[in-house]
Amino acid sequence: MNTTQAQLGAVLAAGGPALARLLERTESRLAEVAESHGAELGRHATGTLAAGGKRLRPVLVFLCGAARDDQRLVAAGAAVELLHMATLVHDDVLDAAELRRGRPTVFAQAGRPAATATGDLLFSRAFAQLAATGSEEAVRVLSAASSALARGELMQRADAWNEDVTPERYLDRCRLKTASLFEASCRLGALFGGRPDLAPALGSFGEQVGLAFQMLDDVLDVSGPAERTGKPRGADLLDGTVTLPLILARRVDPTLPGPVTTVAEASAVSDRIAAAGVLEDARVQALAHVVEAKQSLSQLNLSDERLHALSLVADGVVERYA
Repeated sequence: MNTTQAQLGAVLAAGGPALARLLERTESRLAEVAESHGAELGRHATGTLAAGGKRLRPVLVFLCGAARDDQRLVAAGAAVELLHMATLVHDDVLDAAELRRGRPTVFAQAGRPAATATGDLLFSRAFAQLAATGSEEAVRVLSAASSALARGELMQRADAWNEDVTPERYLDRCRLKTASLFEASCRLGALFGGRPDLAPALGSFGEQVGLAFQMLDDVLDVSGPAERTGKPRGADLLDGTVTLPLILARRVDPTLPGPVTTVAEASAVSDRIAAAGVLEDARVQALAHVVEAKQSLSQLNLSDERLHALSLVADGVVERYA
């Protein structure tokens, strides 16, 4: 059993049968959505969803919703996963990425128009899921996250290979591009779990977990290996994304080169970033967000079971990089 499977197994055990049932129903819902809009789009959407992932965002929806047997929780879980997948497909178009999770991307298989259309389908179906619940607040929550994702993407493009990017600006980008959807997942769970009063606090927990997730993902992009990340080592360097390891390494080694254009160059620059001794510093900064997330949970009036399961999610973000 690999690390990801072990993490998910521990969370499922803590969440109990109710969490497992909600995830099964969500997988069925996702498959139904992917297959219901024509053969070509269905093929690409099904392939994207079947590529896997930990379904971490739906898990947060369900745990923050106390894993209640509620169709609205299933709709919310499907919605956040569909939006997440839509952004990945569109990111692959922008980056001209060949691989995602070790599999050819829609862009690589079918080209830009098909990939763009597939992402658009997944995006629109995410909001259709929430609209069907009749909750305007739920739609507002996901809409805010979607807008944040777009702003984060624009910031990332504007900052490409910019030597003046600060750690503070990097963190703001992580908050927009990644943590916003983690926050929305937790807020939706609280909303449909009958505890809307907990939405701000649980949303804050999700944001901190999302920040740590992205920061550690950026460390893993440098440290690799490709068989673990499902993409070439230094993929962020290839598309010019300025991450915390690069920011810190530039302070130690100002001669680090600018834009790289080949996998070999990206690997060589990754070696120099690692040699600068900054990866552990970046990891420590990420772990601080995990600690803050878990501390915020201790202030909430939740059952021991829910606290344990949510803590395992936060810990799993770290253990993926152990």
